[in-house]
Amino acid sequence: MKLPTGKLPPDLLASLLASVPHNDPRVLVWPGIGLDAAVIALDDERCLVAKTDPITFATDAIGWYAVQVCANDIATTGAVPRWFLATLLLPEADGNAELAEAIFAQVRAASENLGVSLVGGHSEITYGLDRPIIVGAMLGEVARHRLITASGARPGDVLLLTKGIAIEATAIMAREKAGELTRTFEPAFLERCQGFLDNPGISVVKDAHIACQAGRVHAMHDPTEGGLANGLWEMAQAAGVGLLIDAECVLVYEETLALCRVMGLTPWGLIASGALLLSVEAADAKKVIDALKAEGIWAASIGRVTQAAGGVLVRQATGVVGELRRFDRDEIARLFE
Repeated sequence: MKLPTGKLPPDLLASLLASVPHNDPRVLVWPGIGLDAAVIALDDERCLVAKTDPITFATDAIGWYAVQVCANDIATTGAVPRWFLATLLLPEADGNAELAEAIFAQVRAASENLGVSLVGGHSEITYGLDRPIIVGAMLGEVARHRLITASGARPGDVLLLTKGIAIEATAIMAREKAGELTRTFEPAFLERCQGFLDNPGISVVKDAHIACQAGRVHAMHDPTEGGLANGLWEMAQAAGVGLLIDAECVLVYEETLALCRVMGLTPWGLIASGALLLSVEAADAKKVIDALKAEGIWAASIGRVTQAAGGVLVRQATGVVGELRRFDRDEIARLFE
């Protein structure tokens, strides 16, 4: 069976992961749907958190993307990102020193911005590629009693979202399809969309830190491929809970909506780095929102956690409630066909 571009289908991935032997008691978090980072106990008090991720949709600023998306998954466990490694594959046609230097500079700048050390990796010119690809790996550390995973969501929790959705996708569309989009949009508009990489920004490291300091956070997850929709399904599956989402409470930027109208894409299914999903003790939800807003980070309640194991429902502004659509692949993959 030929598979579409993007992540493996959830059912296939789940069956593959089911064959992984859990034979080391030091591993506290094994691979699973919605569990984006491994957690290994170093001793009774400290944990090492490990994450790897490729950058395949973007070519512009891929070094910056690689560091940020790996750091995001480290941060969603409550850990501090510490060490980064990168495997850089450059295409034969364009694999020149200038490109390597530019990507290395992006990695270095992003690492320095987050206080992360670049400690190793690999680089080569690779046969068969038509664009550069970078695969990042990051390690972080967290006190064992502060460890958080996507599986911790509890019925009765309030679901919070920071920044809004499809931030990364907005930047990718404007950067990768600028030539095509100039026929519809003014340069200043596209420049603003390209700037989504930094403002609102695709990092959620600060979001996660502030939230954990402000209240009882039971679970965190950063929606990436498949957008907010798939991120919600992943959180529900990881925790064995249900979710009820209020669609009108989810922030979608006007710039994002404008690009999606032209490209024919659905915002809820677009790669969404920059947004952070949090499952928070109901009594602490307002405190967490206020703490984030005090630091200039938009945050709002978008729903709640329910007992309905593994299901995600969405309530439209009309009051109609139905099952949230799950995307077989990220919407932005259609731009690169």
